[in-house]
Amino acid sequence: MIQFDKSQIFIVTGASSGIGEAVALLLNKLGASVVAVARRENKLHELREKAEIPENIYIEHKDLTEDIEELPAYVKALREKYGKFQGMAFCAGAGVLEPLRLANYEAYQAMFNINYFAPIFMLKGLADKRNHQPNASVVCIASIAGVHPTPGQSCYAGTKAALINSMHAVADELSSTGLRVNCVSPSLIETAMAGELEKQYAEGKYPFGIGHVDDVANMVVFLLSDKAKWITKQNYIIDCGAF
Repeated sequence: MIQFDKSQIFIVTGASSGIGEAVALLLNKLGASVVAVARRENKLHELREKAEIPENIYIEHKDLTEDIEELPAYVKALREKYGKFQGMAFCAGAGVLEPLRLANYEAYQAMFNINYFAPIFMLKGLADKRNHQPNASVVCIASIAGVHPTPGQSCYAGTKAALINSMHAVADELSSTGLRVNCVSPSLIETAMAGELEKQYAEGKYPFGIGHVDDVANMVVFLLSDKAKWITKQNYIIDCGAF
């Protein structure tokens, strides 16, 4: 059974809803301390109210796309405030279905900022040995779209494919430090981001139905734990066998 203690501190981005919230709550339930990062401060307070050990949830209200180049310094500041980190789950993200004919540079740039550049620069900060504990672990939420894109996902799929491949490269680069890096790529999960059009497209595609956030959180927390101490440079697809 996976168990953590209060001294094991994890950053969870996108912690105010969806997969990020599920990861934060599960880590907390298993005994870890969680620095919960998100844009919606009121939702972070709701997260703490839901937690089994609310005193181990530390709220950090921040838009990670405001100053991406300063994210390594932000991680350092969090370490100075809370202590060295045992790992990070980067769950913040955005995605819309949009045909190529509607593409515009500003929207593409915004999606790359949150889905790709923000995790890269947060990891740059965590990779500094002064900011993480020995045998730390990082998990980035990618997407099945990064491997099996569908129509209307030209930008979203691009951000996730870039993230998966960069994390593969980074995992090799950081292996000598003992820092493990993996991705988890869910298919359609029942969250606020899942639109009705996507649900209609997925109807009948998943043998066990559309996935739940806990289905993803269980894998993420396993990869963050020492039960996965021999696992790095992987991209785990969670798709109910649909692809």
